[in-house]
Amino acid sequence: MILLKENACYLIERMNKFFNILLVGILFVNCTSNTILKKPENLIPKDEMVDILTDLFIAIHAEPTKNIDLQRKVNYSPLIYEKYGIDSSRFKESNYYYTSKIDEYEAIFNEIEVRLKKLKEELEAEKKIEDSIAEVERIIERKVKKSLKE
Repeated sequence: MILLKENACYLIERMNKFFNILLVGILFVNCTSNTILKKPENLIPKDEMVDILTDLFIAIHAEPTKNIDLQRKVNYSPLIYEKYGIDSSRFKESNYYYTSKIDEYEAIFNEIEVRLKKLKEELEAEKKIEDSIAEVERIIERKVKKSLKE
């Protein structure tokens, strides 16, 4: 469980680096174009897009990590589409639309960054608690062994 928490923290750090690189790339691409696309009929709302992209960042960066079944390179994207009741084409249309409106897309990514940082802090706090519990268990175990010897 502790190893899983460490992997989660590591993944979140990697996601933050990936996020920064992606954001800079998007800024460069979008700065060269003044095209704002027509709003798609089935546009995913901005707040739901934040949820989806947050989950996708976590899923993408979890691929190289072993899951509970000790498998690597698992594509979790279809599970996320299923979770939100969308398909990949609807996501791509909405994502493409938001990328054409750089201010909105930047706001989306800022919200994702805030969420990932909060998640990282929560995981680190939980890891500290688990580490403390494990330390107390080791101390108790040593005392029990010592008392049994006496």
